[in-house]
This record gives sequence, structure tokens and C-alpha cells, in this order.
Amino acid sequence: MSKTYFNERDAENLEKLDKILQEDLPEFCREYFVGISSTTTPLTRLNYGYDIRTFFKYLVEKIPRFKGQSTKDVTLVNIESLSPFEIEAYLSYVEIYRKDGNLVKNGVRGKSRKLSAIRSLIKYLEKKQLIRYNPTASVDTPKLHEKEIIRLDSDEIENMMDVVDTGNGLSERQQKYQENTRIRDLAIVSLLLGTGIRVSELVGIDLDDVNFEDLSFVVTRKGGARVILYFSEEVAGYLYDYYSMRQADALKNEPALFLSLQKRRITTRAVENIIKKYSAVATPLKHITPHKLRSTFGTQLYRNTGDIYVVADVLGHRDVNTTKRHYAAITEDIRRNASTKVNLRGPTTYNDNKDD
Repeated sequence: MSKTYFNERDAENLEKLDKILQEDLPEFCREYFVGISSTTTPLTRLNYGYDIRTFFKYLVEKIPRFKGQSTKDVTLVNIESLSPFEIEAYLSYVEIYRKDGNLVKNGVRGKSRKLSAIRSLIKYLEKKQLIRYNPTASVDTPKLHEKEIIRLDSDEIENMMDVVDTGNGLSERQQKYQENTRIRDLAIVSLLLGTGIRVSELVGIDLDDVNFEDLSFVVTRKGGARVILYFSEEVAGYLYDYYSMRQADALKNEPALFLSLQKRRITTRAVENIIKKYSAVATPLKHITPHKLRSTFGTQLYRNTGDIYVVADVLGHRDVNTTKRHYAAITEDIRRNASTKVNLRGPTTYNDNKDD
């Protein structure tokens, strides 16, 4: 069970973060990233690095008293001198701005993430007594509105699998590709729909992570934990067809289960494009992504078990409250259905014409 892919991915993210630290951020930021390394993943730290760099660029480009400085020149005194209004002005700025000539837009969730990165840095500096004043303390987090969960219903799942299997509805050019990728794509879509794994987990699966004897496979969760999950016999059928073909096409230096047409480990972007292609035909009115297939699985599992803790465990949510927020709307259906499960004196027959 090789962890090479994930180690390489983490190493690449750390190299990118180190470049940002060397070229764009002051030295106290390096201390911050070392300080949070035991509680965050390399990808989380890299994304924080991007957001902190964007904030520092805003400071030196948009706030008059900082003009003439580079982002590497930002000091602890500068941080401590910020006002809550200047933090709020930054959040207003990132709602829509230009970056390298292109427009960048951030909704409520994007602004909330950017504030989280700044707040994390400043709270760390305050905790280490490098600054005494925290300008983010009185800044309200943008109010997040619960997003409607977009998922496939039973008919749409069947339509999706039919399109992947037959290619019906695809363009002539897409059908030519589909002839070469049909078996692989059926395995990918069925595994996403049948297990609810993340796309990042799917692309990290190696050949020796799959065990058809007990219908199980190993995935590497967020944070690096390796867990065993199980798939149904129906999924096993699609997966085994591809697995057999993949083994016959043995590549000494490529342990990955799912390959691109270039015979390299498939990327998350490629899987996203695969789902986009087939779902555009199967469910044209819904914007379906790999995460929506994960939501589809989670919804079905919750409806069938009524156990939010089982759903949280299988989906790999660290906090069951995350699961509850995503599937709260289904709870009412389960409660309503529960009212029909208990008979007090056997089946009741209603007769409107019976005598009093």
C-alpha cells in the first residue's frame, strides 16, 4: 500500500509554500507556518500562504501608509497598527478584484476563508506575544447561508451510468474518447457513487490498495490517515473489469489504479472533467461535480440507515456536526417515516361507512 503519491503531493505543496515564504512573505510568517505544521496539512498551509500573500499585497498596494513597501517588508508593528475597518475593507476588496489582468470573485465562503487565514496568523502572533493587539477580534465573520445540497435522484443515477456505458448523447468527438475510456470511466463513476469517497482520495488509490476477496480498498483521508472502505458487488463488477485491464497493462513505475490516456496517474481535474462531461448529458439542469456524487451517496446512506454517525464515519468527517449540517434537511423525512414503523394493535383498516 504505497503512500508515494500523497508524499509527493505534500512535498510539492511544501515546495510551493517555501517559495512564497522566500519571495513574498516576511520572516515572522515562516515562524507561524512552522507553528501550525502539527495541526494542519501541507495543502491547508499552502492555501493559507496564498491568502496571506494576497492580504499583504493589498496592504502595500491599497493602504497609503504602507505604499512603497514590499510584502516582505511588512512588520509586526504594521500588523498591530491595522484597524478592524481596514480588515473589513480588505474583505470588501476581495469580493471582486483584478489579478494578473483577470477578474477574481469571492462569495461569502471565499471571503470567510480569507478572513480565517488572516485571523489564524494574527491570533498566532498574539498568542506568542509578538503583538499585543488583534485587529481581527472585532471583525465579524461573513454570514454563511446553508447551500442547498445538489444530488442525483435514483433515475438520474441510472441515467448517468447509462451515458457512461453507452456514450449516447455525447458529441461525436466525445464518443471517440468514450470508446477508449468506457471501462475506466464506469469504474470511476461507480466508485464515487457507490462509496462517497473524495476525488482526491480516488486519484490516490494504487493497484495494491484494492482487495476483491472482501470487496474492500484503502484510501488516504485528509490528514494522511489510511482507512479501509468497502464497495458493493455491483461496484465490484465495474471495478474488476477495469482492474483486470489495468493489471494486463502493467507499468513498472506507475502504481496508480486509475490512469489517464497518457498512462500516468489521473488527476483530480481530469476526473472533474469526466463527471462534467457525462452529467451534462444525464442531468443537464444540475451542475454535477465529484463532490455532488459524494453528496448523493451520503444522502442515500442516511436515508437507508437513519444513522448520522455511520454517515460521518463512512464519509470521513472528523466532526459529526459537519455531517448534520449537510444532511439536516433529510432528518425531517426520516422522522416522518419513523412514525409509520410502529403499529399499536396491528394494521389499521379505515372504514368511513362503519356505524357509530
